[in-house]
Amino acid sequence: MVACASEDDSDEAAQPDGPITLDYWAWGTSQDGLVEAWNSAHPDVQVRRTDAGGPSDSSAKLVTSSRADEAPDVALVEYQSLPAMIVADVAMDITDHVGDLSDSFNEGVWSQVTFNDQVYGVPQDVGPMALIYNAARFDELGVDLPTTWEEYAQAAADVRAADPDAYISTFAPDQFGWFAGLARQAGSVWWEVDGETWTVNIDDATSREVAEYWQNLADEDLVDTGPILTPEWNAELNDGNVLAWPAALWAPGVIHGVAPDQAGDWRLAPLPQWEDGNPNVAFQGGSAVVVTTSAEYPEQAAEFAAWINSSQEGAEVQIETGQYPASLLGQEATLQSDPPELMQGQDEYWEIAAEIASSTVDEISWGPNVNVADSAFQDAFNSAVTDGTPLVDALAETQQVVVDDMRETGFSLSNE
Repeated sequence: MVACASEDDSDEAAQPDGPITLDYWAWGTSQDGLVEAWNSAHPDVQVRRTDAGGPSDSSAKLVTSSRADEAPDVALVEYQSLPAMIVADVAMDITDHVGDLSDSFNEGVWSQVTFNDQVYGVPQDVGPMALIYNAARFDELGVDLPTTWEEYAQAAADVRAADPDAYISTFAPDQFGWFAGLARQAGSVWWEVDGETWTVNIDDATSREVAEYWQNLADEDLVDTGPILTPEWNAELNDGNVLAWPAALWAPGVIHGVAPDQAGDWRLAPLPQWEDGNPNVAFQGGSAVVVTTSAEYPEQAAEFAAWINSSQEGAEVQIETGQYPASLLGQEATLQSDPPELMQGQDEYWEIAAEIASSTVDEISWGPNVNVADSAFQDAFNSAVTDGTPLVDALAETQQVVVDDMRETGFSLSNE
């Protein structure tokens, strides 16, 4: 990756004369507990957390505030947004401070924060994709749990036949990371870089096959095609009319927040497979903590990022609040933990989660303009669903926007 990262000269870095306060931007239910645990154990370095919005909003504000040298000291950033944070000179190279942490994470996870052998963050959580489903409703309607995407299409038809008000799940046209994860599971790599030359593959044959799969389900009215997590969708979920969510391991916490009365009805299962016998899955989401180039005390900021994401105390907070830790220590600790509230009664929940995590594709490549791709994807796919035009055309449109933007920005591209 080509990036203009700031150098961190430890001899010139500011050193505190007394207690200091670090500003931390982060979203999510785990953050207050992580900050509280750190502050309790580190009286000389206190952390003040601000919720600057969800992943997209927070990243956009980070770029703006960094240009004004007003960014926080540390910030939570999604893996897919990290390359853009490096190119924009927001995320600092912290190799000298946290490089020895690599053994605390598996290789695929650590690769998400490492570019050109330089480390730009500490992984916090990961989101291997899985299937969470309302087992009570599946049983009530006599629908079999699918293990392949072919079986999933049949299950979708069975749900509609058994209850015309219900859908197995939703194809939400604004879910860029979700679709990217399914394409990656099928074998697509959307961005590749060789030296300084990039290749964009968003519109490759594999991704088009994934789009056609969901096109068929939508055309046959076997999946809902509205947005998710809206008041309307939440109401349908509570009425038992949304039976499953192919998503990441953070999804049970989201569903429980929307439909707490369904606790105990839901279960976790491996994501359906594109090829029977191939259990590979991709990440959907997941985040790392970065030290920004605005940090006055980068050494202490890096220590905070490392501690909350690799300590026993941090892992306990993550598990209690429903995050699946990125650290190996945290993942091992889940095996002695109770299942999430939504999955009450599924004693083997964390064992299934560990099996899914072990099948995660080793490396996912994100490009330097993921924000542009996300916006273009949402515009193109929402229009396709609204206008009834092919999703494969929306993929081609997304790719063209991404390629044009990268050329305009000055990246070298192999794409014609």
